[in-house]
Amino acid sequence: MNKHEFRVGIEVGGTFTDLVASDGYQIKTAKVPSTPSKPDEGAMNAIRAAELDISQIKELVHGSTVATNAVLERKGGRVCLFVTKGTRDILLLQRHDRRSIYDLHYKKPEPVVARHDTYEIKERISPDGAIVLDIDEDNAREQIKTALRNGRFDSAAICFLHSYTNSRHERLLKELIQQEFPSLPITCSCDVTREFREYERASTTTLAAYVQPVIAGYIKRFSASLTKQGFKGRFSIMQSNGGRMPAEAMSKNAISALFSGPAAGVVGAIRGISSAGYDNLITLDMGGTSTDVSLVTGGESKLAPMTMIDGLPVKTPVIDIATVGAGGGSIAWKDDGGLMRVGPRSAGASPGPACYDRGGIEPTVTDAHLIRGTLQADSFLGGKMNVDVKLAQDTFTKLSKFFGLPIAEIADNTIRLAEANIVRAIQQISTERGSDPRDFVLVPFGGAGPLHAARVAEDLSIERVVVPPNAGVLSASGLLLSDHIHYRTRTRRLALKDENIDDVKKIIDDLENETADYLTSLNVKGKIEYDKVLEMRYVGQAFEVSVDIKNENINELTTARLSQLFANVHHQIFEFSKAEGDPVEIISFRIGAKVSPEVLFANETRLPSVNTPASRQVKMIERGKELTADLKERSELTSEAINGPVLIQDTNSTIFVPQEWKVSRDSEDNVILVKEN
Repeated sequence: MNKHEFRVGIEVGGTFTDLVASDGYQIKTAKVPSTPSKPDEGAMNAIRAAELDISQIKELVHGSTVATNAVLERKGGRVCLFVTKGTRDILLLQRHDRRSIYDLHYKKPEPVVARHDTYEIKERISPDGAIVLDIDEDNAREQIKTALRNGRFDSAAICFLHSYTNSRHERLLKELIQQEFPSLPITCSCDVTREFREYERASTTTLAAYVQPVIAGYIKRFSASLTKQGFKGRFSIMQSNGGRMPAEAMSKNAISALFSGPAAGVVGAIRGISSAGYDNLITLDMGGTSTDVSLVTGGESKLAPMTMIDGLPVKTPVIDIATVGAGGGSIAWKDDGGLMRVGPRSAGASPGPACYDRGGIEPTVTDAHLIRGTLQADSFLGGKMNVDVKLAQDTFTKLSKFFGLPIAEIADNTIRLAEANIVRAIQQISTERGSDPRDFVLVPFGGAGPLHAARVAEDLSIERVVVPPNAGVLSASGLLLSDHIHYRTRTRRLALKDENIDDVKKIIDDLENETADYLTSLNVKGKIEYDKVLEMRYVGQAFEVSVDIKNENINELTTARLSQLFANVHHQIFEFSKAEGDPVEIISFRIGAKVSPEVLFANETRLPSVNTPASRQVKMIERGKELTADLKERSELTSEAINGPVLIQDTNSTIFVPQEWKVSRDSEDNVILVKEN
C-alpha cells in the first residue's frame, strides 16, 4: 500500500462514532459524537476530524447500529409475510415460555409483522423435503395481488414450513411476486437461514425483511455521499459474526449486520494483543450506551447459532456476546422500592450526559466519574471536548437528598453499581458456561472500559488486565482487522452412526464449496480458510451444543472421534456426559469461509501527547475512600511497574489503576495492570 493511501474503519456507536485509519506508516484516530437521526453524518464528521482526504481512502470498513436501532425503535420497513396455509399465527404463538417469570403483566414480544399483513399460501412440504401438496399458483397469484396491489409494503418475506429442506416453493413464489412487482425487495427464509425450528426461522426472516429497506437505503446514501467527495475505494460492512462483506452483498442480507459494532470490538481485541502472547481473553467493551463482554479461548471468539433482539429470536451466527445496560451514558435512578439503580436507560448521544451541556438533566456514569475525579474535565477526549463538572453535580442533587449522602459518595456508588452489572454479565459468559474467569486476562476498551476494568477484574479474581493501544477506538481497529467471512448453515438430522459418516463429509464439502463460490462471486480474493461446526445433542434432548471441528481432518473423520468431541463439549457446559454408546445425533452443519486482510498497521504505534494538569496529581473518591492519585500520560509508562493509584490519560480513553495494583507498558505498547498479592 502506498503512503497516504489509507484504509479506514468507522464504527458508529450509540454515543460516539470512532475512526481508525492507517496507511502502513502512521495511524490516525478520531472520536466524535454520534448523530442518531443521521448516522452517516457522524461517520463523515469522523473523517473530517481525522483530517483525511476521502479520495486517498483505498478501503473503508463500516459498522453501525442502524439495523439494531431500526428494530428497537420499530422504524423498519412495512413487511408483507407469506406463509404456509394454517400457520398464519406463527409469529404470535412464539414459544410457551416467559422471559420475566415474576412479571404479572408480562407480554410476549411484539413481532415486526402484524397478523393482518400475513397471507397464507396453499402448499406443504414434509420435514424430509418431500412435496405433500404442490403450490397452488392460482391461489398464490390471488394472494399476491390482494396483499401488494395498493403499494402498502416496503418489502416481502416468504417463510414456508420445512423450506430449509426443499426451497422449491419459496423460489417459485418469489418469481411470481417479481413478475408483478419487480422492484419490491423479497426475503426468502431459505436464503436467510436453512435451519429447523419454524418460529425462530420465521422471526429471523421477517426481521431480515424489516431492516432490509433501512440498511439498503443507508448504504446507498452513504455510498453516494462518499462518491460525491471522491471516494473510489472498496466499501465493506461489518457483520455480527465478526467478519465483513462488500457493501453490495450486505444491502441484500442486512440481518447479518445486526450487532456489527460489538463484533468488531472482539475482533480488535483478539488481533490487537495477539502479538503479545495472550490468547485467553475476556473482552470488555464499555461505550456510552452499553457494555458488551465476550469470551475468547485460544485466540478464537465463540459463535452462537442464535441471538435475541427486543425479545425476538434471530437465527444467524453471531459472536457470543452478553450485553448489559452499563455505559457512560447509563442513568442512575431510584426504583419504587427505594433502591438505587444504574441503567439500562441511557442518555445516549442526544442529549447525552449532563456534563456535555447538551440538554441532559439526569445523572449518568460519565457525570459520576467527573464528580469523583476519575475523569478530568480538562483532558476529556484528549482535551478536545469541553465538559462541565457543575452540571454533573447538579444532576445528583435529588439522589443525594433522598439517600442522605454527599454527592461524591452517590457518584461513587453509581460507578460501583455499574461495575456490579458488568461483573454479572461476565459471569454469564464464563462461570455459567463452564469457564473460570481466573484463567483469562481482561481486555477493556471503548471510551469507558479501561476506567472500570481493574475493579471488575478484582471482583472476578482476575489478576491481569491488558489495555491495548488506542483502546477507546478499538472497535474501529477491529473493522480493519476483520476477515471477509460468509457462513452457510443447513439442518440435516443424522444419527451418529458409521453408515452416516459419508453423508456428514459430503454436507461439509458441499457447504465449503457454497461459501467459497459466494466469496468469489463478490470478487473477494485470497486464501480461504474454513470454520466448521456441528450442532449436536443426545437423542431426546431439546437443544444442541456447538462442536468445533475446524482442526479435524474431514477425510479421516470417524463417529468415535465426533462422539468424543461432543462428550467433551457437553461435559464442559453441563458438567456431565452420558455413558459411551448412548445415541447422539447431528442436527445442523455450520460452515464459514474466511479470507484474511492484508497487514495494515505499522510496527510502531506513535502515541500523541495530551494536556495534563501541572500538579501531576489529582484528588478522587473511590470505593468510599479519599485518594491522591498520580496523573500520567500513557507514553510516560515503561516496562518498570509503578504502584497505584494512578490515572493514565490517553487520547480517547482513561485508564484507572487502583491501590493494590501495579501498571507498566510492554514492548507491544499494551498497558498491563497486575493485581498485587
